[in-house]
Amino acid sequence: MSLPRVVIVDDHALFRSGVRAELDGAADVVGEAADVDEAVAVIRATSPDVVLLDVHLPGGGGAEVLRRLGDARDAVRCLALSVSDAPADVIELIQHGARGYVTKTIAPAELAAAIARVAEGDAVFSPRLAGFVLDAFARAPAAPAPAAQDPALESLTPREREILEHIARGYLYKEVAAMLGLSVRTVESHVAAVLRKLQLANRHQLAHWAAQRRLAE
Repeated sequence: MSLPRVVIVDDHALFRSGVRAELDGAADVVGEAADVDEAVAVIRATSPDVVLLDVHLPGGGGAEVLRRLGDARDAVRCLALSVSDAPADVIELIQHGARGYVTKTIAPAELAAAIARVAEGDAVFSPRLAGFVLDAFARAPAAPAPAAQDPALESLTPREREILEHIARGYLYKEVAAMLGLSVRTVESHVAAVLRKLQLANRHQLAHWAAQRRLAE
């Protein structure tokens, strides 16, 4: 199994070197960047599986990197890695498309595991930070149309909708399979069918689509 390809974006060269060393054997670091301009250029040039993205950077910060990536950010999974645990920083990065947020106090083995999960399409947060995200989305405005009146949702089979609801709650494919008594391959097949029906490209878009319709409630 190939290692996840990673780009490290942080304005401290010593920190980047330390992360690179800690990830040796767990990830393939294909690029580094110290500011927004460098980050956008390196990410576009290397198309990594995961970007380790600092919140505060010269040139506008991590949110600006995600904004400038535009449509391409859906194809690049970003994991915020920052010294900051301020709720405003966490929410801003997630709103701009980051797939997770961990602080720089994270242990090397936990960071490697977080990168692997994000590369697979999962969202990862340090335990304390997950509450900020849940609270923020709980205060978000309701979706414009009730789920029961959504033609796209009604196009799904009962099993597809059941699996979609579990995915919306953040469960991994293997966890969904265990809860429903299915194989992981069967769950993956159902998710692929849902993506086709809803004309979505990946699990990140699917989770966002489900969150808008409050399917995790």
